[in-house]
Amino acid sequence: MSVSSETTDNAHIEALNNAVPFVFFDRAIEQMQAAKITTNDFDISFDATNHLIECGCENIKFLSISHSLSINEKRMSGFTDAMRQADLDGVNSNIINCSNCVDDNYKILNDLLLSGERPDGIIASVEKLIAPIYSISEELKINIPTDLKVLCFSNLPLAHILKPSLTTITQPAFEMGKMAATVLFKALEKSSFNLKKESIVVPSVLIKRGSTGHKL
Repeated sequence: MSVSSETTDNAHIEALNNAVPFVFFDRAIEQMQAAKITTNDFDISFDATNHLIECGCENIKFLSISHSLSINEKRMSGFTDAMRQADLDGVNSNIINCSNCVDDNYKILNDLLLSGERPDGIIASVEKLIAPIYSISEELKINIPTDLKVLCFSNLPLAHILKPSLTTITQPAFEMGKMAATVLFKALEKSSFNLKKESIVVPSVLIKRGSTGHKL
């Protein structure tokens, strides 16, 4: 199971976890005792933020979608820690809350890029925010990456052919799925195997491309 961004009540998941062999992958409920196959969201977000800082960005915004997901909290924590260590002010105001509504996100991002304190760097927590960022930037004649550097948590297969190509934090989706199946099969085969104690972290990879000024 990978938890939905709309999940706020965990009772039904707890009941399932107590009834059948059960593995979380990617989006887990941290406080629940269950097998978890996740990635290094905090560390990779910290590294990604430092990448933008090293590229000269000072006013970086983190676009958040869901506060109920532990992965989002870890990504925001990695971002804010990197900002603090770089002595960049306004950390709290650098978190922009987006939504699951396309029209709402378009207005939020349009207002952000029209503001007097327009960011020079953006980290998008989900790939569905990329299309409006690129579209609005083109409409407003904001050049990526000269005026705005963009980075996204994404496994988008077309990231390399966008103009400019998109710098991504690519998550090990295949590897996490394979590992989740491996531990689940082990639990089914061996009654002595304690599945609920399994906790495996598979690292994500920062792939630098044109949207942050990286020369391919």
